[in-house]
Amino acid sequence: MSLLAPDSPRLPSRALHGILCVEIGTLFFVAQDAMMKSMLGLYPIWTLIFVRSVMSVLVLLPLVILLGGPHRVLTPLWPLHLARAALFTAGFSLFYAAFPFMGLAEVTTIFFAAPLITALMAALWLKETIGPHRLGALIVGFAGVLIAMNPTSDAFTWIAILPLLCAVTYAASQIIARKIGDRESTLTVGLYTLGFSGLMILPMGWGFNQIFTVAPEFRHLGWSLPHALPGDLPALALLGLLGMGGYILLSRAYQVANASLVAPFDYTYLPIATLVAYLLWDEVPGLNTLFGMALITGGGLYLGYRELRASRDTDQPAAVAETLFIPGSPLPQQIPDEEEIR
Repeated sequence: MSLLAPDSPRLPSRALHGILCVEIGTLFFVAQDAMMKSMLGLYPIWTLIFVRSVMSVLVLLPLVILLGGPHRVLTPLWPLHLARAALFTAGFSLFYAAFPFMGLAEVTTIFFAAPLITALMAALWLKETIGPHRLGALIVGFAGVLIAMNPTSDAFTWIAILPLLCAVTYAASQIIARKIGDRESTLTVGLYTLGFSGLMILPMGWGFNQIFTVAPEFRHLGWSLPHALPGDLPALALLGLLGMGGYILLSRAYQVANASLVAPFDYTYLPIATLVAYLLWDEVPGLNTLFGMALITGGGLYLGYRELRASRDTDQPAAVAETLFIPGSPLPQQIPDEEEIR
């Protein structure tokens, strides 16, 4: 029996659903990272990540409790959430540590090895197929990453490795999201991952400062208890909300769609971040960064184009609970399968 009336519009596929989540989440993350770069002169990394975590918990915990249904505070999947939080916390600490030394375009271009690594990890551990077209696109993308890093240049420093390490941890966290899959709602995934990251970041920052002597040029890695100037509270709150919104949207994307399908659409971050960096700080990326960015973006978009042509709803993961659960309804709102729509 059809779920839709004959004249009802066809619902979007899970592939389109995932891509839209990635694109909107990308805009959130560009705004968040621009704020991070601006505020690192005032607050250490540990404080900014902690504030983002606190804001996320203040929003997500009441929602999870109020909406109920598929959303839960206590879950047997907490070890997977804990693993995601550890990867998230460590990886993005490395990512933001590079901000004072590199332009936003340079840092993010190197980080965008992550979608490529995600596709490879998905092939290895989720058994997702990589055909010749996808393989070629991945090779082009990785070549772009190497060109952007330019490791043979005299200007190359070890700082450039930090966003690449973040890319590895980010890719691994997205594979864990697929492992969680339809067993968890997006709100619960966000609550646990972002909440745990807040618990981890302060001991991580304190421990780092016990092991290493922080030089003046690395003052953004120095240790101090979280604090905020009263005039900065609105900006810190906005920073937390932007990070939470972007993270939830990307988590949602990787839950409802094939990981190697939605990953290339992260690439739209690059031109947007480059434009924002130019407008805010007059940053002009070097030719190697622009060339590498072009290869990464071109390879990623071609990969996405091939996947969109080949994708069918029946080949993608089962639908999961929507982010919002309608009060009073006994079931979560889900995306119907293609056969149900017909």
